[in-house]
Amino acid sequence: MEQSARPYGWTVRLRDGERTDAGGEFGLMGNTTTRRNASAMKMVGALLALYRQAAGHTQRSLGERFVIGEQQIASIEQGRRPLKPDLAEQLDDLLDTKGALSVALSRMPEVDLVPLWAEEYLDREREALVISSYENQVLPGLLQTEAYARAVFRSRIPVIDENEIEAHVAARTARQTIFRGKEPPITCFVIWEAVLRDRLGGNEVYVEQLQSLRQLSELPGLTVQVLPLGRTAHAALDGPFVLLETPEHQRLAYTETQRGSQLIADPGEVAILTQRCAMLRSQALNPEDTRDLLDRLLGDQ
Repeated sequence: MEQSARPYGWTVRLRDGERTDAGGEFGLMGNTTTRRNASAMKMVGALLALYRQAAGHTQRSLGERFVIGEQQIASIEQGRRPLKPDLAEQLDDLLDTKGALSVALSRMPEVDLVPLWAEEYLDREREALVISSYENQVLPGLLQTEAYARAVFRSRIPVIDENEIEAHVAARTARQTIFRGKEPPITCFVIWEAVLRDRLGGNEVYVEQLQSLRQLSELPGLTVQVLPLGRTAHAALDGPFVLLETPEHQRLAYTETQRGSQLIADPGEVAILTQRCAMLRSQALNPEDTRDLLDRLLGDQ
């Protein structure tokens, strides 16, 4: 049966009955404590490779069918990237597997706290070439100290116990290893000034977080800009968001509300948020003035 190329595009939404964590940037990002079962992922990947070869496809030709790229197919087959249910269904249809991939995926043992709808973002963040973020509630998770992250999770309603809080804190701070890699992503963070003036966790936590943010602002390739209070125009009144550029140079966006989340691949929607990000950066203090503001805030302590 002849198949035409079709994009594997998605919008990930919170399912009924699920919830994100309190604390923005988004709460679900603190939810990862371990990866999905590695052996099971490799098994599903090996099945995909077997069916792909039997159908006469290369990794490149299969990636082109779904406009996701050879690298992503290779990552799934090697068990480094989880196969998502919607893509599994499309692959079952294309490769005539009688639903084998979807069934194998549905029977994978759960060994983590990451819901399927969150995994795609976390995978993309780890490998992103460029990350741009606007936050108006709490500091971006990638910039939070352990103590600040702990204060964020302790603010969650309904309350969670200390063991779960510590697991979330460890997971959130572990995401920051992307800054210490050989080729860290280019990152830009625009933060509303009100976030810097909140004292989550108390004065000691506040000072430590400001000091950490000031140090991070000096890293090559990492830009911090503060959107000051009192601006007469504001490009992101609809709330926080993250923009990512993948190794395949695909541009994605992530947004979250208190009860839902979206990972957006539609080029038109991503373009709108990209325009807003550009306007926000022009409305915010430049990096040098931001560092001066941080110094003044620290000097007031």
